[in-house]
Amino acid sequence: MQIEKIKKPIDLFISSFSIVVMVLLVICVTWQVFSRYVLQVPSTVTDEIARFSMIWVGLLGAAYTVGVQRHLSIDLFTHNLSGKKKQLSNIVINTFIFLFAVSVMVYGGSTLVSKVYASGQISPSMQIPMAYIYIALPLSGILMMFYSLLFAWDSVTKLNNMKGEQ
Repeated sequence: MQIEKIKKPIDLFISSFSIVVMVLLVICVTWQVFSRYVLQVPSTVTDEIARFSMIWVGLLGAAYTVGVQRHLSIDLFTHNLSGKKKQLSNIVINTFIFLFAVSVMVYGGSTLVSKVYASGQISPSMQIPMAYIYIALPLSGILMMFYSLLFAWDSVTKLNNMKGEQ
């Protein structure tokens, strides 16, 4: 299938990156607990790293789930569809995902990143610009847009093939 050749490397990168960030999150939280309760000296840096890692894992994980089509869906009405109706339903669903990603995640996220960058907001402990943390929002939106366009295009292609067979 043509769609798999396009999305497989991106899926692999997102999943690998998310795993690395999740491992970092677990290490930071473990160290935080150890330093707080055993050493009696809490680490403030690991608290920030864990918080920022959670943001990145959550947003990139959301993009990944759109890519593997395991996102939250209510299939009460679409579960029994097949053929043309199923493909039309997929086109509509992916159009809504695309519109959400464009308006909320990319546009809204880019606006947030630019405002935070312009304000010069930095993280208290690590002293890095918060815009670097928030860039995960438009990045995830771009990935969701890519996936939704890919799946919508695939459904359009399947729909055209069905018309050609009749």
